[in-house]
Amino acid sequence: MDTTRQTKRSLPSFVYKLMLLAATVIWGFAFVVMKDAVDVLPPAQLIGVRFLLTGLLMAAVFHRHLRGSLNAGFLGAGLALGAVTFLAFWVQTVGLTDTTPGKNAFLTATYCIIVPFMLWAVARRRPTVANVGAAVLCVAGIGLVSVAADTLTIGFGDLMTLLCAVFFAAQIIAIARLSQTYDVLGLTVYQFLFGGVLGLLLGAATEPFPGLAAVANADFLLNLAYLVVLASGVCYVLQNVGLAHVPEAQGSLLLSLESVFGVIASVLLCGEVVTGRMMLGFALIFAAILMSELAPQPEKREAPTETAPTPELEESPSATP
Repeated sequence: MDTTRQTKRSLPSFVYKLMLLAATVIWGFAFVVMKDAVDVLPPAQLIGVRFLLTGLLMAAVFHRHLRGSLNAGFLGAGLALGAVTFLAFWVQTVGLTDTTPGKNAFLTATYCIIVPFMLWAVARRRPTVANVGAAVLCVAGIGLVSVAADTLTIGFGDLMTLLCAVFFAAQIIAIARLSQTYDVLGLTVYQFLFGGVLGLLLGAATEPFPGLAAVANADFLLNLAYLVVLASGVCYVLQNVGLAHVPEAQGSLLLSLESVFGVIASVLLCGEVVTGRMMLGFALIFAAILMSELAPQPEKREAPTETAPTPELEESPSATP
């Protein structure tokens, strides 16, 4: 059975951008939640449990989108996407054990400058002047917020967070390209199921289990529920559907607002102090987003005749901006 079908109509393009923005708000607060949760459950186990529960929940909700998906192409795409997603979150979570939630958020956001250049390598699509200019502004803003003025050294946690940005950039491109062939919601289900299995396997092989008493704590279970239902389930539906309709470089810069909300959450919940230097960094990042939104976009590759359906609605290939 074919895993794609002809689409008929779409939402306005700004709605898909609002989906990405909503995901960034939830993810921003997830940095603080993850910081608390990883103190109880080690990184690979935490990501494994989080992803597997999310995958099972989404499989129950979106089971119709899995029809006809038990074939090598669909399963292979889900495994590849699940692997790169697990690596991104696992490396990020390892980094979070050795840095602050705000700094982890902003260093993760450097994926937005990697995406256009990674596209250049895999799709021979040269970055535009706007991509380069927005990337420079974004890097400057991230530097003002996350790099200490008196030292230029980078700790282990920061290095791991920068590495995770490479995997997040690869994930964004993979989602945007694979969703042109496969049902985006069915793909998201496999993304989490495979990612969860990889996390549990790695965790069982390399990490000690903290014990039932620790994971049965009410605060930990509440944090896990936030991560599974909101930060994973809801956010990845919003992101994957949004990225299927928004150009990769532009979408990555919109998603970089996650870092701003991460610092806001750290300020509100952890008492982090916002300095004038940090405020200037925020302003530069918003300028980068604005440049990306207002500048002309390069012509997108020709869309296939059939694309994956979105929840409740279906899109026309020509509607992709």
